[in-house]
Amino acid sequence: MELGPELRRRREAAGLSLTDLERLVHFTKGYLSKVETGRMPVKRGVAEAYDKALKANGELAALVPEETPRRSGAGLAGLPRETRHFVGREAELAALSAALTGSDDVRVCVVHGLAGAGKTALALAAARAAERGFPDGALFLDLRGHTPDVPAQAPAEALGQLLLLLGVLGEQVPPGLDARANLLRDRTRGRRMLLVLDNALSAAQVAPLLPAEPGCRVLVTSRGRLSALDDAWHQPVGVLSPADAVALFRAVSGTAEGAAEIVELCGFLPLAIRIAGARVAGGGVRLRERLIDERTRLAALDDGERSVAAAFAVSYEALPQEQRRLLGLLALHPPAPADLASVEALAGPADELLDRLHDANLVTLADGLVELHDLVRAFAIRHALPASEERKAAVGRLTEHLTGLLLAADELAEPHRYRPPVDCPRPAVPFDDGEGALAWLGARWPALAGAVELAGEYGLHRLCWQLAYVLRGFFFREKLFEPWLRTHRCALAAAEASGDGAAAGMVLNSLGMAYVERGELAEAFDCHRRARERCLAAGDARGAVDALSSLAWVRLYQGEVELARRELGETLAEYRAAGRVRNVAIALRGMALALVELGRFPEAAEHAAEARRLAQLPIEVLMALNCQAWIAFRRGDLSAAEGWYGEAAELGDLAGSRYERARALTGLGNVAHSRGDAESAQRYRSAADAVGVPLPPTLGEARARAEAVR
Repeated sequence: MELGPELRRRREAAGLSLTDLERLVHFTKGYLSKVETGRMPVKRGVAEAYDKALKANGELAALVPEETPRRSGAGLAGLPRETRHFVGREAELAALSAALTGSDDVRVCVVHGLAGAGKTALALAAARAAERGFPDGALFLDLRGHTPDVPAQAPAEALGQLLLLLGVLGEQVPPGLDARANLLRDRTRGRRMLLVLDNALSAAQVAPLLPAEPGCRVLVTSRGRLSALDDAWHQPVGVLSPADAVALFRAVSGTAEGAAEIVELCGFLPLAIRIAGARVAGGGVRLRERLIDERTRLAALDDGERSVAAAFAVSYEALPQEQRRLLGLLALHPPAPADLASVEALAGPADELLDRLHDANLVTLADGLVELHDLVRAFAIRHALPASEERKAAVGRLTEHLTGLLLAADELAEPHRYRPPVDCPRPAVPFDDGEGALAWLGARWPALAGAVELAGEYGLHRLCWQLAYVLRGFFFREKLFEPWLRTHRCALAAAEASGDGAAAGMVLNSLGMAYVERGELAEAFDCHRRARERCLAAGDARGAVDALSSLAWVRLYQGEVELARRELGETLAEYRAAGRVRNVAIALRGMALALVELGRFPEAAEHAAEARRLAQLPIEVLMALNCQAWIAFRRGDLSAAEGWYGEAAELGDLAGSRYERARALTGLGNVAHSRGDAESAQRYRSAADAVGVPLPPTLGEARARAEAVR
């Protein structure tokens, strides 16, 4: 009697499918199918599993005697002990398990990722989960591909170790690579085994170690992608999610105190988190402060036996010189994704070199963007930067490139805005219209803000303040106050270092606007006062008028309404005479708000209506609409206020202006409150809060809401 078909007959008689049986016996459906069709021998363990699942009372197990001879080495359980602190990776584990046990098409799985990403821990967890599906054994071999100060195993050496593990006597191991590979294929024939080849250096190191037996599986870990293993299935391993990173830190350190901040400073990299957790558990001194300081971060991630820097150094030292140079130049880019054009500005044509760094998992390429892990950047800054002359030239090219792109985007997004003359090349742009320009700015502003600081650091003073000044338009629109303030402080230092009083005045005036938006009126007044002084001293009449206008707005918010009205009237006349239509509209809105506070509603309405007629962009129409609605609300015309606020809320949604939409919704809530409709008022206020843009306390609508709540 053929045992395989008999097992199938018994299974079908019991009404079980292969899928049902798989759940009961913990062997894979593909393996069971091969057993039943006679393509795989029936092991006693398999027969016992069938016996138990089918309640055969030992009949099936008895068909395979216990004394059935087994080849030496079969069933060897060679997997190392699992770490107690393996967390997360559910998706990767599920994918690996399916690849190892659920598909007859996959025989080799490659787990690859950055040094310290936890590749070995993941591979061992997957191997443990799949081990029962490989009755002839699971073997582990460290190929030492990236072990500090230890040479990688040659394929022949690794084959010799595998053959010894499979029971081949030492004197029977042949000397040549091909001979050993042939013997490995022979000794794995007819077996179902799992080989875990850890820490592989290259595809060339791994290829001779692969069995030909369809029932065997090989799980490889490597820092490289090993793309030359054509038939392999690949599982990339990235950093941990924030939640899993915190869980790992807590497991190692025994505390949750400061965990979220520490794991973020570790870049969510498992090796770094394990070291940091161990140092906290051991009473490490000033770990948080050393991690915050980029100069000492890598040194802090060294516990004497494990080191993030040492792990990266092995990968770095294996690179050819041109790849090392590119890694160093990439570290100069601000800590944000770099587009390929920016990389070319830094380093020249680099497509092939980028591919190699990507294959080594030292950079990430996705959707046309290049990204460095924060700790790789820190390592490259310390070990891979080129000479100072080359660095400054590269930074200059990058800053000019980004400035040209920013100018093009700002001109499309706000075509009527004033921009100082900027002398830099105009590169090809990845956007065609204002909407595309705003989308690009939304994605790339962190790199642009970083470029401001980079230009300041390398003494490129003019580019530094010009880049910041042009970037302010987007920051104003999106209410990004922190980067606005950070870049303008840097720009002010650059303008003053270059002795350009007019530039310093422009930057100070722009800086003051950020303080106004945050409701920090004393700081705003000081900036605008200094801006006017600098512009007058430099003979910059335009800048002096702008500073006076800004001062008037601050006075308005401080309650000096009559003085604000007079100064706004003065600047309004200057703007009309100069034909500066956009600034005329801004001054008209300010005059309208001042006149409201003075109770002169008809004049206020006339100014707001003119501002709306002069509006050149959707955002300016929105601001005028909200101004008109505020005037109507203050004079008690709730129907008119509701109509204008409703129009502004709809236009704000269509135009993508979250700030003006939040303002309009807040206004609608104020109108509802004034009518005694508490339910509608709360609905509008909740909708305004959901927009996610807090309104400054100086804004009329915000003041009215606060008073209503009180």
